[in-house]
Amino acid sequence: MTNHLLTTIEDLEAHFPPASELASIKQLPALDQHCRDFIARSPLVMIGTLGDVSPKGDHPGFVQVIDDNTVLIPDRRGNNLIDSMRNIVDNPTVGLLFVIPGIDETLRVNGQASITIDPDLLESHSVNGKAPNTGYLIQVNEAFYHCAKAFRRSKLWAAESQIDKKELVHPGRAIAQNSGIDPDEAQKTYDAGIEKAMKEEGR
Repeated sequence: MTNHLLTTIEDLEAHFPPASELASIKQLPALDQHCRDFIARSPLVMIGTLGDVSPKGDHPGFVQVIDDNTVLIPDRRGNNLIDSMRNIVDNPTVGLLFVIPGIDETLRVNGQASITIDPDLLESHSVNGKAPNTGYLIQVNEAFYHCAKAFRRSKLWAAESQIDKKELVHPGRAIAQNSGIDPDEAQKTYDAGIEKAMKEEGR
């Protein structure tokens, strides 16, 4: 098995044909107007840190573009494990993936992140009178569109691709099975936590 691993840059480059000219020039050193427009319509962004990927969602355009090289992602109430934030403190390099429902292309933004508690930045992102406790402040190094092939192959937005939620185990029960706690109580606790957060935010 180990004989079939690509372990050097040279091995990788030798295994693939050259990238197209369009793919080779797509990276931008900062956000342009098209990137701004995409972010303004996106209700979901994935934050990739060293060892973790976390989704952040809110109303379209909830991510604030402060300038061409800076964006702010407000952090809503979660489970308080702060995995992504811990990772950022250790290594600030992050990758963002912005998604718009019904659109097969995505926008990728890479840069360096820090965790801010600046009230002047966070207050404008208040929901139901409550400002986020923290935010992700991203210094943009590069931005580019990711082509539609992955989303088209997965048929993510097609109605026939949707499944009945009942086909999957409830997340609370899955957690309980692997930790020895009561599955019924785990399901209630899981659902109650989500409902409480939504109610506090007036959603």
